[in-house]
Amino acid sequence: MYRIDLNSDLGESFGRYTLGLDDQIIPLVSSANIACGQHAGDPVVMRKTVRMAADAGVAIGAHPGYPDLQGFGRRDMNLSPDEAYAYLLYQIGALQAFCTAQGARLAHVKPHGQLYNRAAVDAELAAALAQAVHDADPSLVLVGLANGALVDAGRAQGLTTAEEFFMDRNYTDEGRLVSRNNPAALIRDEEQAIERVKQAIRDGAVLSVTGKLVNLHADTVCIHGDSPTALAFAARVRRALEEDGIAVKPVSA
Repeated sequence: MYRIDLNSDLGESFGRYTLGLDDQIIPLVSSANIACGQHAGDPVVMRKTVRMAADAGVAIGAHPGYPDLQGFGRRDMNLSPDEAYAYLLYQIGALQAFCTAQGARLAHVKPHGQLYNRAAVDAELAAALAQAVHDADPSLVLVGLANGALVDAGRAQGLTTAEEFFMDRNYTDEGRLVSRNNPAALIRDEEQAIERVKQAIRDGAVLSVTGKLVNLHADTVCIHGDSPTALAFAARVRRALEEDGIAVKPVSA
């Protein structure tokens, strides 16, 4: 039987600022990536989101990013490998504490934003992040962009890895994400997006932006749920996969 994990980036509210529809998206996914207070989130939100995910039986993951609240972790901070290691370990440890306090288990780590994108192509940074995950807990699953350097670094550390596919993004002929600066970066046709997920799961390949078939393994798919429209689409995606005989299960299961 085919299977896939549906993950979503959650817990990104902080202070008086509310972002996302966490309580509504959690029942639709199998894994929750929870912000750790550096690009978004705060201790109160982290604790609340861990509780919601645990109560729903959803796998809990750390979603650490650059220390950049103002830029939401989407600006490249050019940290050294040692700095990146320290910031990642710090954030994983913080979420681990909240999980332990609530009798839950931290299952995976998925870096956020520009840290994630940079680690997909920067082998030195990827190695530092993989080392931090291993040192925090070698049983954690490391999530990275399919065909990216972070997945390779995780495997080199002996970690279980999960390759991520983005259903609403176009890919280059090299299997990388088309830059958001390119008008062709996003796929706006929902039916096409769903069919691409099915193709990636079943065939291990996807058509690039130029029409070339690119080999690409998909263990997990990111679902966005920060708007009513995206929420309805997330529900549609899950229903379409299950109706097609594709089981939705966390990568840590």
